[in-house]
Amino acid sequence: MSDIYEKINELYDKRREVELGGGDERIDKQHEKGKLTARERIELLVDTGTFVELNPFIEHRTHDFGLDEQKGPGDGVVTGYGKVNGRPIYLFSQDFTVFGGALGEMHAKKIATVMDLAAKNGTPFVGLNDSGGARIQEGVVSLDGYGHIFYRNAIYSGVIPQISVIMGPCAGGAVYSPAITDFVFMVEKTSQMFITGPKVIETVTGEKISAEDLGGANVHNTISGNAHFQSESEAEVLHNVRKLLSYLPQNNEEKTPRLAVEEEDDYRPDLTDVIPFDAVRPYDVRKVIEQVADKDSFMEIQKDFAKNIVVGFARIKGETIGLVCNQPKVMAGGLDIDSSDKAARFIRTCDSFNIPIITFEDVTGFFPGVKQEHGGIIRHGAKILFAYSEATVPKLTIILRKAYGGAYVALNSKSIGADLVFAWPNAEIAVMGPQGAANIIFAKEIQNSENPEAVRQQKIEEYREKFANPYVAASRGMIDDVIDPRETRIKIIQSLEMLRSKKESRPYKKHGNIPL
Repeated sequence: MSDIYEKINELYDKRREVELGGGDERIDKQHEKGKLTARERIELLVDTGTFVELNPFIEHRTHDFGLDEQKGPGDGVVTGYGKVNGRPIYLFSQDFTVFGGALGEMHAKKIATVMDLAAKNGTPFVGLNDSGGARIQEGVVSLDGYGHIFYRNAIYSGVIPQISVIMGPCAGGAVYSPAITDFVFMVEKTSQMFITGPKVIETVTGEKISAEDLGGANVHNTISGNAHFQSESEAEVLHNVRKLLSYLPQNNEEKTPRLAVEEEDDYRPDLTDVIPFDAVRPYDVRKVIEQVADKDSFMEIQKDFAKNIVVGFARIKGETIGLVCNQPKVMAGGLDIDSSDKAARFIRTCDSFNIPIITFEDVTGFFPGVKQEHGGIIRHGAKILFAYSEATVPKLTIILRKAYGGAYVALNSKSIGADLVFAWPNAEIAVMGPQGAANIIFAKEIQNSENPEAVRQQKIEEYREKFANPYVAASRGMIDDVIDPRETRIKIIQSLEMLRSKKESRPYKKHGNIPL
């Protein structure tokens, strides 16, 4: 019997060695940087006591460049599964204390193995990234390892939710895995993403820039749009990952979890005070969201990027919905290149995971200018049209105020597949705004009059009364109903209930060719 206990003790000794990673000194250095260890992060992410580790004893098998003399417990990554809010997830957490979290052959094999398990079980996958990049001592096999991960990111996209959390450096080829996943989280001051680092850039181009200014959390959340969320600390970012998972289904064949909510009066009298009747006065569309969605349920996505459109998840009667909303207080809510990309990506994410899409529309049109035209606004704007058209989830549109030109069509109009379109009575739906239209249609009449400005105002009101109102569109069936703003939440609840069993088939194809 003593022999078996010796073997059991040996097992626990080996486990303790693996769990210690690179050792106490390197763990202390990690903490000094304001960063947690791979295992500490997992403890914060999953429900207490639910994490089960997989392949803890895997190590590298490289003998070159002195690696044969270096031990690497777990080969620099912890993988396994656990539960978040009582629902299972699979994950990896790179261990910066072992080889700087650099990815080698067996490191990649561990990640690929757990990704396959996540897909087989229809379970979300979360990657906690903290790595110096490819393990150059292993040469091309480390690059091959990245390829295996990228491939799985791509083929499992739209099958299971994939979330990347950047918790340290993420450089070179490593950044392409997060870029393929559905959501990217970053931590301020301690996480960076870039293809080529500051030293390489300085050598090649002469430009001097810090790692933070090149690829820090603020850069990717405000300028590049490569990230969706940023937080001040690792604890906060992991809390937000848990929150996001609560809005998502386990996979593309399931519905989102529906939370129990208290019964309340769905009539919203304050909505009439939110939006100015004057079509050119700005307001914050988030105030509309606050009135319509369940209390404190809105989780905004990419809130600091392309601020002229607001997207995110919320709940109505406990059910997850996706919101796409023009933001009139930024660029008058007009659509440009970045906001088109942001909206189209979010629409496709919702459609992948069976989340109804609600559009709050108040749009002047696509943003004019040489820079936009030369930058490809045609291609980028077409992404919104494509995304709405191919989406088969329940789709509702509420026109709050303005709906002009091609942007009206692009933002989930009936003609591109909206299930229901409602308009508030003050809505203006037209080829263009009344002022611009009057100046074109009645140009000679205005010019030849004795009082051009008075005639201009008269023609603007005439155009608005005849064409730029919701009843013209309603009479043609382009709007299902003109509603009292105070009943907006009630109408949405009724519509979602009616569309709960919606099924819509499309012609067989491998996939559409979205204008990228």
